[in-house]
Amino acid sequence: MSTMSTSGTKKKFGTPVKREEVERDWRPRGYSVDLFVDPPGKEWTDFVHREDELVTVVSGKMEFTIGGDRCVVEPGDEVFIPAGVKHSTKNIGDCEAQWLYGYA
Repeated sequence: MSTMSTSGTKKKFGTPVKREEVERDWRPRGYSVDLFVDPPGKEWTDFVHREDELVTVVSGKMEFTIGGDRCVVEPGDEVFIPAGVKHSTKNIGDCEAQWLYGYA
């Protein structure tokens, strides 16, 4: 398992991650911005969306599986999930994880 897959950018945003900074980057690219907050161990399994998706972890540590590739995503990392690709995520940290997500 890598710390970042080819579908992401390690440390794209500075830490602490500021939602306003992410919005300034994502909105011109056509993406919404919303927040998820997950307790330790929370999993979202086998999702497929019709739109491209971006994700950035604000706090905590998440594991994403995108089309069979796994990566660990930490604060400031950006992950791209293409439309139509099965993906799952899990909070692998021992504390609450907060992450921003958006759809094109």
